[in-house]
Amino acid sequence: MAGPRVAIAGSTGRMGRMLVEAALDAEDIMLAGALELAGNPALGRDAGEFLGRHTGVAISASADEALADADFLIDFTRPEGTLAHLEACLRNGVGAVIGTTGFDEAGRARIAAAAQRIPIVFAPNMSVGVNATLKLLEVAARILSSGYDIEIIEAHHRHKVDAPSGTALRMGEVIADALGRRLDEVGVFERHGVTGERDPSTIGFATIRGGDIVGDHTVLFAGIGERIEITHKSASRVTYAHGALRACRFLAGRERGLFDMQDVLGLR
Repeated sequence: MAGPRVAIAGSTGRMGRMLVEAALDAEDIMLAGALELAGNPALGRDAGEFLGRHTGVAISASADEALADADFLIDFTRPEGTLAHLEACLRNGVGAVIGTTGFDEAGRARIAAAAQRIPIVFAPNMSVGVNATLKLLEVAARILSSGYDIEIIEAHHRHKVDAPSGTALRMGEVIADALGRRLDEVGVFERHGVTGERDPSTIGFATIRGGDIVGDHTVLFAGIGERIEITHKSASRVTYAHGALRACRFLAGRERGLFDMQDVLGLR
């Protein structure tokens, strides 16, 4: 039995190319569509051309055309593009695996609404290792719920446009939930000047941007006389690609619903 047929948005970008290559290398996945912005010089070319491989899939600027033969769209682009692509998924009855970050509350609400009609995996980080780390943070937060200050430090390449990263925010949400708090009430995202003594109930964030850092995240639990650091470092985007394909396999056979990588990996 054939596996999932996938279309890939932003197929000529750094993440898009990684997804195309991973899909072509997977024995149970079929590349069925490739999507790019109007005006992209690669439009009309074979999606595997950069690898020297002929796939028979031409890169298209039409979401409906790219989704015509697909079961799922994998999208790691920008919020406005992803939401437009999501409308095409709804028109075509195609599920979605969304790794895009930077959505506001209205964007998240649109994704949740779409999931009432199609199956969606929505996660700020598709890496299996990162999602294992989220589970470890949940356990650590419960154990270290008193007497430890919590800080999240993340570093990414110079081209990343949102901060803090979606992964860092998700780490904060997991920790806050474990502590019975709300991140939007206890998150501290800026410090400058005379800030006063640290509120022990807060969760602090620090952001670093530079070079070609794929993605580093450290959560620091700082107590008196000791500190615990839980760190995940990405050396390649291939981990996100493999996680996205795993999400497609998870969605196969599902008609609707909103899921994340904790569901995909059975970590609930």
